[in-house]
Amino acid sequence: MKEGILLCGHGSRREAAVASFKRLVTILKDRYQDSYEVDYGFLEFNHPTYEAAVERMYLNGIRKIYALPVILFAGSHAKNDIPYELNTIQSYYEDLHIAMAKHIGVNSFLLDLAAKRIKETEATIPGFNRKESCLVVVGRGTTDPDANSDVCKLTSMLWEGLGYGFATTAYSGTAYPSVKESLLLTEKLGFKRTIVIPFFFFTGVLLERIYSQVTAMDDKVADQEFIYTDPFGTDELLLKAFDERLEEAKTGTANMNCQLCKYRKQVIGFESDYGKEQIGHHLNVKGILFEEDEKPGEKKNTLGHKIKKVLGI
Repeated sequence: MKEGILLCGHGSRREAAVASFKRLVTILKDRYQDSYEVDYGFLEFNHPTYEAAVERMYLNGIRKIYALPVILFAGSHAKNDIPYELNTIQSYYEDLHIAMAKHIGVNSFLLDLAAKRIKETEATIPGFNRKESCLVVVGRGTTDPDANSDVCKLTSMLWEGLGYGFATTAYSGTAYPSVKESLLLTEKLGFKRTIVIPFFFFTGVLLERIYSQVTAMDDKVADQEFIYTDPFGTDELLLKAFDERLEEAKTGTANMNCQLCKYRKQVIGFESDYGKEQIGHHLNVKGILFEEDEKPGEKKNTLGHKIKKVLGI
């Protein structure tokens, strides 16, 4: 019996971000189509929800699903929200098994992809000198120090591996320091140039905000240059990371890092979070924005597409 893959997206208020996610879905469908039925869902804002995607696969005869989170770091989305949704959905079906894969996290493919994006940006700068430059790695930022520490680890590995004069970590929200605070720090250090690499898959509200802050700093400081890299997109290195996570889910080795998880162990400063009930917090914004009017890989402007749009299917 054919097995299924559910690509677990977060969702975005930007249609461009949703379109980018659907491009990834199309690519992974082509990659896995011989062995799996691939579908996708969103945690908030967009359609389909995880529940609708699982129902589609179930009606097509799928009884085992590997859920791949399109999530870079193990914050509350990967630890609580997605497992809560999947466990709830699985309880609706007696003969369905859903195995959740690990988030992308710290791995060699992500590190190589980050180095690739940095080098692409360096290539556009004549006479670039890493020792005279600063690197800022930007993560999403969560209330979970375990997830935030993964961003710091990647910063350290890129700093030592590429040989920058200095490197630091920033977060687009929730965690400290913010992007603005980190840019003010690097300005005081006096490096000729600061390269900012956002650890994001696609464009979206947060990435647009990061780019705006970097551009504003570049306009403000006359004798220093502040520039940013492209997001990760659908690079082959990222696809290989998904291959790795899928294989772990299949073999039952998709283990989360629970030794320093604030929900499983009393971590300094976060003692009140220990033992909290696993429950999602996106229930009020599930599927409230864009309808699923365009499925990945579907040709636009065909008669069938127009009929589906009229009928809302």
